Amino acid sequence: MTAPQDPRSLAWTIGAAVVVVLYVILLLGVESQLEIAGLLAAGIAAVAVAARFGVVARLGRFLGERDALLNTLVVAGTLVVTAFFHGDAFVLLLMATVIIYFIACLGLNLQFGYSGVLNFAGAAFFGIGCYTSAVMTAHTAVPHLLILFAGGAMAAAIGSILILPVLRTYSHYSAVITIAFGLLFKIFLEVNDALGGPQGLRVKGMNVLGWKFNSNIDIGGIEVSFYVNYIVLGLVLLALAFTFVRRVERSWIGLNLDAVRLDETAAACFGLNITRWKITAFTLGNFLIGLAGALFAMMLGFIAPTNFTFGDSLILVSIVLLGGIGNPWGLVVATAILIVVPEKLQAIQEYRFLLFAAMVILILLFRPEGLLPRSLRAYFPGWRTK
Repeated sequence: MTAPQDPRSLAWTIGAAVVVVLYVILLLGVESQLEIAGLLAAGIAAVAVAARFGVVARLGRFLGERDALLNTLVVAGTLVVTAFFHGDAFVLLLMATVIIYFIACLGLNLQFGYSGVLNFAGAAFFGIGCYTSAVMTAHTAVPHLLILFAGGAMAAAIGSILILPVLRTYSHYSAVITIAFGLLFKIFLEVNDALGGPQGLRVKGMNVLGWKFNSNIDIGGIEVSFYVNYIVLGLVLLALAFTFVRRVERSWIGLNLDAVRLDETAAACFGLNITRWKITAFTLGNFLIGLAGALFAMMLGFIAPTNFTFGDSLILVSIVLLGGIGNPWGLVVATAILIVVPEKLQAIQEYRFLLFAAMVILILLFRPEGLLPRSLRAYFPGWRTK
């Protein structure tokens, strides 16, 4: 069903999108720590005022009924910011990193938010995708686009080994199992010389039909950073991953996953196979995390065990909790905050993991639903809206 037209709300929405894009350009462009802190304070104050006068709620209701418009605005805004900073490698690296982490957190959100499966080894599955990419680009002739999906498949396959002890435990006990797996994964990498040991591995850059993604682009005498390649490819993969996750949420699969998350006993009494749906969520989530890891490795060109610590898993968990468990759109805001702000505010860079841990505790205590709580689920039988 098509949502009714509202020209005034549409104008407000487009205006708000323009303001957000300009704000992001300012935030990414300034270098002074005082100016960055001032912009962050101004942004928080502006959102608080808009929420106080109901602007945020109104725009939320309007966009909630128009997924296509929201998707278009986000992609268009990202491309505008990319074009503005076309030659700034640092800013473009931040943007590409946000996109890749967004893909990974979509997988984690599918596990946490839909089925209630706890996974505190997100960085380990991300690393599996990275190392799969490194090994396959160095020793095989498999097309690099297929290697991305191979990274996801490898993460899902190794996750299937972990799923048995996870299924045999409950709640925080299963979380401890995933934490232990993440620690064991890092130790395995450090003692395995075939995978580079503690020194890590070099990774070949993405190459699609002769187009080398890790080479700068010259367009009419204007040099464009190679990170633009990864931003564009990342947006394509993100669109596919986001569409897939939303389809799962709105289908009978999402309905069953929600039932398992809310009450396993009641779901089992109504004939749902709890084991099947937990395996489904865990496997699909790890596939998306591994896919993101494979792309991340090709973009960076080098990986090491220090990239996949429990602290890195905590970043992914923090993004999901801050954005709002079960709400994919909340991940946009949370990923941008937790990736960009520590990089721009160098004063807090050394304390970022301490801040992440404190933030997780505060969110769980005072706002467990996150910044953008998940709205009432929409269910469309047969994968189609009516």
